[in-house]
Amino acid sequence: MKEKRQYYNPEEHGFYGAFYECPSASDKAMIVMLGDAIDDRMAVSGVKWLHRQGCHVMAMSPDKKDYGHHNYPLERFGKAIEVLQNKGCSRIGIVGASTTGMLALLAASYYPQITLTIAISPPDFVMEGFYQDGKDGMRERPGDNESSVSWEGKPLPYLPYAYRHPEYWLKIKEASKAGKDMVASRPMFDESERRHPVREEEKIRVENIQGEVICIGAEDDVLWDTCRYIRRMEQRLAEKPHSCRFRAFLYEHGTHFAFPESMLKIMLPVGGSLLVGAAFRAGRKYPKECRETRRDIDRQLQQIFREW
Repeated sequence: MKEKRQYYNPEEHGFYGAFYECPSASDKAMIVMLGDAIDDRMAVSGVKWLHRQGCHVMAMSPDKKDYGHHNYPLERFGKAIEVLQNKGCSRIGIVGASTTGMLALLAASYYPQITLTIAISPPDFVMEGFYQDGKDGMRERPGDNESSVSWEGKPLPYLPYAYRHPEYWLKIKEASKAGKDMVASRPMFDESERRHPVREEEKIRVENIQGEVICIGAEDDVLWDTCRYIRRMEQRLAEKPHSCRFRAFLYEHGTHFAFPESMLKIMLPVGGSLLVGAAFRAGRKYPKECRETRRDIDRQLQQIFREW
């Protein structure tokens, strides 16, 4: 059965998104950024999973079929929050994975109305902007001195990538081939920090986030060293006043796709583990361990939603 959805666009509403009403009555809503669009298979799978947790869902993305992030206005989250509040949602959360895990943390640090933040495989800093427009045959390229996000029309300070176009994508291809992964950019991010240690102004101010903050990561993530980044957020909170409750779920195996197992099964009723294995060598080498990680994430998140 196709979920009912209501679309929003930047010109009329100030953001690009789709609202999916929960089949059951609820005052909870989650802003979701999964997949490359607000209505692709991954996004809709996330919607279905969150509906099971009793939440309305507002799916958001930069644009139609656009996974690039460059000067994405954080104010769009404020507009989406207004829409959800007008629909009677008194509890608002946000979830993102990978680059959008960064966006989830950033948005929550700017908007105190968000009281549940879930970031899967996130960095702890603002990334430089990037495009996925196929320029010169490269799948992805860095922006021209652009941040991934902006606030009040100004780009936020960011960690610059170690390489420029086209070397940027060639280095990613090289690492992916060496590790036999679909995509691997961890060496590039490590080199970026070696050349340019993350400055205070580039770090996400997690101490400003309200409510529950959940960060999930696996040591075998080949996109970047997310467990190190999550531990740095824990250390930051140990040193700064804050009111949020920060919980880190870190695993030895799980890959960059550290999703709840039942969400993956919605996406692919048969062959979810095969997808993870096809994408990452760790998924092929440690399929049972990765599956148990996803099952534990599932149990933990379902309990968190029950308590929220």
